[in-house]
Amino acid sequence: MSTTNEPKRIGIWLRVSTEDQVRGESPEIHEKRARLYAEAKCWQVIEIYRLDAVSGKTVKDTPEAKRMLQDVRDGHISGLVFSKLARLARNTKELLEFSEIFREYNADLISLAESIDTSTPAGRLFYTMIAALSQWEREEIAGRVAAAVPIRAKAGLPTGGQAPYGYQWKDKQLVIDKDEAKVRKLMFELFREHKRKKLVARLLNEQGYRTRNGGEFSDTTIDRLLRDPIAKGNRRANYTRSDDNKKAWELKPESEWIYSEVEPIVSEELWQECNFFLTNQREKLKRTKPVVHLFSGLTFCGCGQKMYVPSNMQKYTCNKCRNKIPLDDLEAVFHEQIRNFLISDEEIAHQLEQANETIKEKVELLAVLEKEAIKLGREIERLYDLYQSEMIDKHGFGLKYKLLAERRDQLDEQIPKLQAEIDILKISQLSQENAIEEARNLYERWPSLPFEEKRRIAEAIVEKIIIGDGEIDINLYYTPPPTKLARKEYDGAINSIYSPLNHDNLATQPQGFIAAIS
Repeated sequence: MSTTNEPKRIGIWLRVSTEDQVRGESPEIHEKRARLYAEAKCWQVIEIYRLDAVSGKTVKDTPEAKRMLQDVRDGHISGLVFSKLARLARNTKELLEFSEIFREYNADLISLAESIDTSTPAGRLFYTMIAALSQWEREEIAGRVAAAVPIRAKAGLPTGGQAPYGYQWKDKQLVIDKDEAKVRKLMFELFREHKRKKLVARLLNEQGYRTRNGGEFSDTTIDRLLRDPIAKGNRRANYTRSDDNKKAWELKPESEWIYSEVEPIVSEELWQECNFFLTNQREKLKRTKPVVHLFSGLTFCGCGQKMYVPSNMQKYTCNKCRNKIPLDDLEAVFHEQIRNFLISDEEIAHQLEQANETIKEKVELLAVLEKEAIKLGREIERLYDLYQSEMIDKHGFGLKYKLLAERRDQLDEQIPKLQAEIDILKISQLSQENAIEEARNLYERWPSLPFEEKRRIAEAIVEKIIIGDGEIDINLYYTPPPTKLARKEYDGAINSIYSPLNHDNLATQPQGFIAAIS
């Protein structure tokens, strides 16, 4: 992986449809546009991924896509620039799959047409929304699958996955596997004798026994196999579910479990004896997990010390000067900060109008150059027709063609460069708009969001929260610069933006007076 001092290593993704080529959007034009954007960001182009004449419903299965994804996993590239989302993926599902892989490996997606750059703070919010949509789609699929599991379980049919250790599926019936059943029974007998899972695992491994996959037994495997009631003839189904990206399993409510009888491997008495001891062991070793609070690691005292939440107090506390603030109070202040991300709709309109004027001028110039390029192409074709029909000699053709070709080459340089400038301005401007819009949406949704989602959002947009004497400075990674309109409407509040604790145009929120400062 690159160090922080090295330029960002990116790849350029090229996939141009036949329709695009008819409109004159060649892969070379897209590549030049992407290179100019990367150059403006001081990024280093490492790889070019090009798909020509790709057919079919999926892009992800192509060799170039596989090569690109492997480069992301290996850290060879940490970003991918492409002309528009439709060129990267053919449908929403495929886009979600790409986005999840890039998110997992901390890589960025940069779409020039949609003005999305996930290396920016607003882009990180885009990742959050994409992840939420992906989670919803997974839950929909999981829900349909889960609906069929209880029906199959009640009928004693396979519900997916391998048969439990010691059993095998035969003609859709669960029957004992004699070789594995012998090992599983020995496991119970050894545990009853020694009462130590690691010792049981070591004894089985020393005698040459292995798991179904050929690996050695571990204390975790021993614990799972001893606790499973199927060993005493009581098959349990529909009792687990997975609801996160890491596929970690958790138990469903016992009311949803389904039991069916199978041939036992050990007696009821032996199973109960071993599990009684296992339960006692777990109770003795049970420890409470450390509580993670919403702004843990982000909250600092005005004296510079990081603030923590003691186990006996629901307050962020400075161990040095004993400055404190209740958890709920800080979340309420943060909630208001989101709502007042900007001062007013009038300010937003005023600010965006100024930025859009520059974009408008460049877009108009781009349109003029593109029309000139089309006209120039037609003139070259007419000149060539005249030469072919011998209405102009070779010398005259050469002189006229040279002038036209020089201007064509100039346009080929100017048009992508101007387009790249527009891309940068649009992404910067729309990142600001997206940040504002997301802030408003977040304010409405905040009370109903689960803790994990709140924490992820806080980490994405908050740089530091400073708890001072009677005020709170919430420093966000990104806020728009103040405008004249804002200064007129909130003259007193704006002055605080230049405080020593709020350099680099960070957002500020004094406690007690919820002032929305740009």
